[in-house]
Amino acid sequence: MGFTCGLVGLPNAGKSTLFGALTRTKAQSGNYAFTTIEPNSGIVPVLDPRLETISQYIKAEKVVPTTMEFVDIAGLIKGASKGEGLGNKFLGHIREVDAIAHVVRCFEDSNVPHVSDIIDPIDDIDTINTELMIADMETLTRRKTKIEKLAKSGNKEALMHIRVIEKAIESMNNNSPARAITDFSEEEQTFLNSLTLLSSKPVLYICNVMDPSDTENTLVQKVKEIALMDGSSTVALAGKIEGEIMEIEDPAERQMFMDEMGLKETGLDRMIIAGYRLLQLVTFFTAGGKENRAWTMKKNLTAPQAAGVIHTDFEKGFIRAEVYSLEDLIQYKTEASIKESGKLRVEGKDYIVQDGDIVHFRFNV
Repeated sequence: MGFTCGLVGLPNAGKSTLFGALTRTKAQSGNYAFTTIEPNSGIVPVLDPRLETISQYIKAEKVVPTTMEFVDIAGLIKGASKGEGLGNKFLGHIREVDAIAHVVRCFEDSNVPHVSDIIDPIDDIDTINTELMIADMETLTRRKTKIEKLAKSGNKEALMHIRVIEKAIESMNNNSPARAITDFSEEEQTFLNSLTLLSSKPVLYICNVMDPSDTENTLVQKVKEIALMDGSSTVALAGKIEGEIMEIEDPAERQMFMDEMGLKETGLDRMIIAGYRLLQLVTFFTAGGKENRAWTMKKNLTAPQAAGVIHTDFEKGFIRAEVYSLEDLIQYKTEASIKESGKLRVEGKDYIVQDGDIVHFRFNV
């Protein structure tokens, strides 16, 4: 199961620099609008110390971390929803990702011009959110037109759909994105999700600063206030410095540079972790044989559904899951000892796989 996070932002917010650092590549970049037209994408490993610990006790030919995909989407501008700056094409790219990482410029630099000549993160965020909501309202209006006749006949489902659409349009008219609506029933939320609205996607605001020590400046605080209002998350990092860190290939030298900068962890690591939480993902592990591997899945999946993350045949032919914890492995050292101690649990189809579970799936194809 792959998860994608689209990097969006106004031109010159630092998206391509950040993407290059994230994926350890030299993404196309420049200090002018629309450097990125076709989106670049990169697969990023989600480093998890639990996988390393598992591999200390259980040997395998390979150790495979879970991953996230980041997509560098071109800088949007005012009027994108009407086609300005090839906007319709870029909005289509956003529609395809699971979540949005909105890069917001929170630094001053006379060498890097701002499209509106004013550094104002509130206005920048509003520009992009407005374009997403305008596109969404057009989607909602078209959908409403299609089902109005059925709703007038008294069809209960159509009436519910009309209620959801009207409430979403009202929210957006009040400059509040679809993701900020929190009082839909489960059925209503399911319908809203089926519309794949741009403004309903979860958002992580990336506050791009000049210096790692400047992650609490007044511009960053403004972004945090907006995130609090619309139920989003924030991470502040220095994109340019993160790029320099990732260019250092020697781990010891990289750590020395980070120590000099006063960094305990990279901003990119924090960004990936925050994105993981934003999407409500958890990790389970399989161990032994050819590979020790981490797997990503949505929270609250049953054992057969988790097995399906590995292969659809595993879900179809699911028999049982044999589960134990990392704490059990650390205490008993081997799977055989875990089984002898009675700590190996046999779980059925209703078991909800937990973050950190180490699982052997038994199935019949």
